[in-house]
Amino acid sequence: MDLLQSLSTSLLSPMVLAFALGLFATLVKSDLRFPDELYSALTIYLLFAIGLKGGMKLDGMSLSVVGLPLACAICLSAIIPIWCFFILKKIVRLDAANSGAIAAHYGSVSAVTFSAVLAFLEVAKIQVEGYVPALLAVMEAPAIIVAIYLAMRSMQGGETKPGALKKLLHELLTGKGILLLLGGLVIGLLCGKKGFEQVAPFFDAPFKGVLALFLLEVGLVTGRRLGDLKAAGWKLVAFALIMPVLHGLLGAFIGKWCGLGLGGTTVLATLTASASYIAAPAAVRIALPQASPALYLSSSLAITFPFNIVLGIPLYHEFAKILFKA
Repeated sequence: MDLLQSLSTSLLSPMVLAFALGLFATLVKSDLRFPDELYSALTIYLLFAIGLKGGMKLDGMSLSVVGLPLACAICLSAIIPIWCFFILKKIVRLDAANSGAIAAHYGSVSAVTFSAVLAFLEVAKIQVEGYVPALLAVMEAPAIIVAIYLAMRSMQGGETKPGALKKLLHELLTGKGILLLLGGLVIGLLCGKKGFEQVAPFFDAPFKGVLALFLLEVGLVTGRRLGDLKAAGWKLVAFALIMPVLHGLLGAFIGKWCGLGLGGTTVLATLTASASYIAAPAAVRIALPQASPALYLSSSLAITFPFNIVLGIPLYHEFAKILFKA
């Protein structure tokens, strides 16, 4: 499957078209709205289903198989916000709070983008390692912790308050994103394939339909955020388009190096290129209230997310294919 075929697979998928419909509905000022309760329910379903299926596929796998990819995923999540923070502060010219907030989003990962790349690979009939949801789970928190630490340290003249970091760690580890992903992984691992069969009619077959509904809502939210791009400035827009491509290329190299197959490498590249808009905003609101939501949400949600969904995923897949042909 070449780049044009990959683009066609991505652009004509129900998930991407649902996102486009939500965006269009906002632009034409439609009265289409999702109740807040439904949005929360869809988020809970997707996160728990991803964790549950990943845990089920981890059943029987040894640490020698999953250890290196998991370690590489954690390292990527921890180091990406470091250079993002300094690029945002020195080149984009943002203050420490906003630099840290945006770096947290771009170092962390998007569960919805992860779901989209899995759907893309399934349509393309490309196998993916069963433990890739564990990569998603371990990549969410390290980046947020590192980025907020850098911001706090910069704002406080090189010092950080232990109590603030302790509170941040508690919020991250008990937040719904981490709790549902890790909890689902543990449940899936304990129950195994036979246990998962009992709930598969609810958590397996309907998954893509729920994802399409969720992306319809995300399209509505993205459309409402497009006006924020005026406040972002061209440097931040460039950052939100260039960094995912560079991170995707890095993720593809690391995925190939640590032993992932073509599908797993595409997934890691996509995760590395993605930007969080569920876990990171919640943590940033608590730890860095000075940061502007117009900047970190417009860059991650209005620019990077649609770029990744429409163009990024097939591009990262091509990166992976080139590496496997070399």
